[in-house]
Amino acid sequence: MINTTIAIAAAALTAPSTEAKPKPNIIYILADDLGYGELGSYGQTKIKTPNLDRLAEQGVRLTNHYSGAPVCGPARCTLITGRHLGHSIVRDNWEDGGYEQSETAKEGQYPLPPNTYTIGTMLQKAGYQTGSVGKWGLGGPESTGLPQDQGFDFFFGYLCQRKAHNYYPTHLWRNDEKINLRNRYFDAHQTLKEDPNDPANYEQYSGKVYAADVMADQGVQFVRKNAKTPFFLYAAYAVPHVALQVPQDSVDEYIGKFPGEKPYPGGRGYLPHYKPLSAYAAMITRMDRDIGDLMDTLDELGIADNTLIMFTSDNGPTHDVGGVDTGFFNSADGLRGLKGSVFEGGLRVPFIARWPGKIEAGTESAFPSAFWDMMPTFAEVAGTSVDAETDGVSMLPALFGETEKRDGHLLWEFSGYGGQQAVRKGKWKAVRQQVKKNPDAPIMLFDLSVDRNEKNDVAAQNPEIVERLKKIMFSDRSPAVLDSWENWVQKGKLE
Repeated sequence: MINTTIAIAAAALTAPSTEAKPKPNIIYILADDLGYGELGSYGQTKIKTPNLDRLAEQGVRLTNHYSGAPVCGPARCTLITGRHLGHSIVRDNWEDGGYEQSETAKEGQYPLPPNTYTIGTMLQKAGYQTGSVGKWGLGGPESTGLPQDQGFDFFFGYLCQRKAHNYYPTHLWRNDEKINLRNRYFDAHQTLKEDPNDPANYEQYSGKVYAADVMADQGVQFVRKNAKTPFFLYAAYAVPHVALQVPQDSVDEYIGKFPGEKPYPGGRGYLPHYKPLSAYAAMITRMDRDIGDLMDTLDELGIADNTLIMFTSDNGPTHDVGGVDTGFFNSADGLRGLKGSVFEGGLRVPFIARWPGKIEAGTESAFPSAFWDMMPTFAEVAGTSVDAETDGVSMLPALFGETEKRDGHLLWEFSGYGGQQAVRKGKWKAVRQQVKKNPDAPIMLFDLSVDRNEKNDVAAQNPEIVERLKKIMFSDRSPAVLDSWENWVQKGKLE
């Protein structure tokens, strides 16, 4: 007589498995105002980023990746909706939300309209649990742009990007619930009135609960909670956007490393800090530590091999405000321009992706890509379709090392900083600036294959290329929702 238990066990070992392979998890980490040159894997020597450097060693590093916009709000909109700035709902940091707010809820920027198709709604339909932690910036309380109404099952962080100028806020948001923190209110833009050489005078700009720590922990908890189901985590860290605020234990790691460091008592916006260079570096290193915790959590749960994790930044490094010294850290790695500019320094950002067994470790790709490529990329990873118009293409072939060529173009039109437009196609980059002052502003042309820093305008030598890219600027776009920008664009002449 055959032992039934043994027979069943043997059959289980030999029979083909009918269990479907779980869909890959996706983690997308977005830093804030982190420059192209501020990671060790991109040449930084003064700021320690060991975990992100490890991520690059285990994955692929892109050298031609672009933000969707040179400032916060519109960059996030291009990411969330898969549309470039010529089609985007939000094309600048518009504060006019177009909706009524109560006196106690005056926070938030121009909101996403109801039923916007987002990466969140797309992945929800594909069976994913979707979560976001950090800085939202696409609609405040009582608006149509709340994360839970735009495809996210869970949100924890800042709804308003202005509130994120303070890392010790009085509150954060869990979905539509206001979570009060044990911090007192103070204006996040101040000048020190006391002796700037006395460290004790800077203690007034800290608090009990450091928001970056709490938001990072919520991201880890989201992963733990959903480890057995496909999940998408959008971790939009506010670091290293000023104000310069970070717990003292992190600052201590850098004190004495930068000889001649002087206090920043204020006067250039945001909050004073006794050791501004140390604080800036410490903010990035502490974020790197949080990312290491997230990576370790994936290993602990045994899901690292089934998780595509990506890291990038929402635009180039900030101007020298709030005590930041981007020149000291070579934050833009020599690229022309900073935050707010459609030159390379304002748009080109680091991008690292790791997917064990799928992405070859220690590789590099020059594939030109941008935020609006994330939607079709996530769709291919999840095995679903994009059920709306998108300006992007899947980046998976580039991440897998199969191609470095892009057939189409990348486009930006940005109403801020005087009004700007830019197009990249192949090696060519066309730029127009000060469009509001001069609707017929000339086009500058750069050959990025030999001039990554955009020092040599070769428009006069290449009139046919200029005309070709100018036509793209004016044809691959739709009317902006705010007439103030649309009127200026329409004044431009197209021959």
